[in-house]
Amino acid sequence: MELIRIHDYLWEIPKQGPMLVPGRIYANARMIDELRDDPALVQVANVACLPGIVGYSLAMPDIHWGYGFPIGGVAAIDARAGVISPGGVGYDINCGVRLIRTNLRYPDVESRVDQLADTLFDTIPAGVGSEGAIPGLSVEEMKQLVVEGAHWALRTGYATREDLDHTEEGGRLAGADPEKVSVFAYNRGRKQIGTLGSGNHFLELSRVDRIYEPRVAAALGLEADQVTVLIHSGSRGLGHQTCDDYLRMIGQAMAKYEITLPDRQLAAVPIVSPEGQAYLGAMAAAANFAWCNRQVMMHLAGRAFMQALGVGPRELGFSLIYDVCHNIAKFEEHEIGGQKRMVCVHRKGATRAFGPGNPALPESLRALGQPVFIPGDMGRYSFVLIGLPAAMRETFGSSCHGAGRVKSRTQAKKEARGRDLYAELRALGVTVRAQSRAGVAEEMPAAYKDVAEVVEVMEAAGVTQRVARLKPFAVIKG
Repeated sequence: MELIRIHDYLWEIPKQGPMLVPGRIYANARMIDELRDDPALVQVANVACLPGIVGYSLAMPDIHWGYGFPIGGVAAIDARAGVISPGGVGYDINCGVRLIRTNLRYPDVESRVDQLADTLFDTIPAGVGSEGAIPGLSVEEMKQLVVEGAHWALRTGYATREDLDHTEEGGRLAGADPEKVSVFAYNRGRKQIGTLGSGNHFLELSRVDRIYEPRVAAALGLEADQVTVLIHSGSRGLGHQTCDDYLRMIGQAMAKYEITLPDRQLAAVPIVSPEGQAYLGAMAAAANFAWCNRQVMMHLAGRAFMQALGVGPRELGFSLIYDVCHNIAKFEEHEIGGQKRMVCVHRKGATRAFGPGNPALPESLRALGQPVFIPGDMGRYSFVLIGLPAAMRETFGSSCHGAGRVKSRTQAKKEARGRDLYAELRALGVTVRAQSRAGVAEEMPAAYKDVAEVVEVMEAAGVTQRVARLKPFAVIKG
């Protein structure tokens, strides 16, 4: 794969063959050396073949191979003449992260971490097929929930108005069509509101151990040694089934629209087609389910803190800083070639990172830019970033979403044989509660890149800026 260096942190795959635009990868020289023979680069080039794509097919520094699109992939596609591709959103629709601040300092909880971890683990169901946080809803109730999103949680006592104000899209993506979600998908998800799931999903207790931008950190409510909570989860079985349903439908419909692509996993149809509109309605419904799911988990986590520590709401100060999604397609206006155009931005393992002044941001954050949360592995650290103006010019307002895997789950489990991973993490100061040792092995720290290197690339490229670093001390996993 031919790569041209644009600058020290940006590389380009020239437009060639069926590519309609070049591909661009944000990475440093060491990362690029490791990527040269990686199939994820071929996926960047394949995405550049999607009808209607504008600008560039982009990849963030946490790039790794995914279904159709690489994870870490971004594509902006003309809203009228382009296509929608479920592979550009992913199976876990609106997988995302929310960051919660507290009034607690780490010394306040240091001697009670085990008790706090046990209570959280008992309160928030986690693992494959986990259910039970809320009694199972009927299909009709589910149809209402997927339209309302996090507003359902507000109506039922699991959210405050401030929570919604600090959630991307207000916790409700417009255009959700409950009739475009299958009954099978509803049945998979109807007992899973308020559940964590498995894989790389987690609830992490951290302390703020470094502040890079004191003014921005203070505006977000972050202080040194403060206890924070990261929740990383998505749309569970409902989102997975919805993606599966539409990949099959759209794959069969491509011939009707005479669309040919270099990879069948990129299955796509025109945005304006009946199939495209049906997928968008179902995708928005699954996204709203995910926002509601994370909101309910936040409420349950706050309850667990109060129970474990014997504190009240005012002393705890449990409040949402922001909630971001990183598996979604959204209609946004961007300046392309000197003209504003409406595009459908596919972000697959990539986070929206709008710069200061963007009207899509809540008024309380607008002057700062969008908060961007980048979880690392459970043994090191995570980062709080802020979107910069260059993101709007260079990446369609997008940044990375995590550390990025360097070992497959199978390889990680193989390397973990015979090791006491819980003891290794305790030696790093991290208490883990998980449904299975296999789940911990799949997510062992060595399975991931050093997230500090990933965020340094985005900062050096002028896309996002580091605000604070969070050091985990307890992790709940499925």
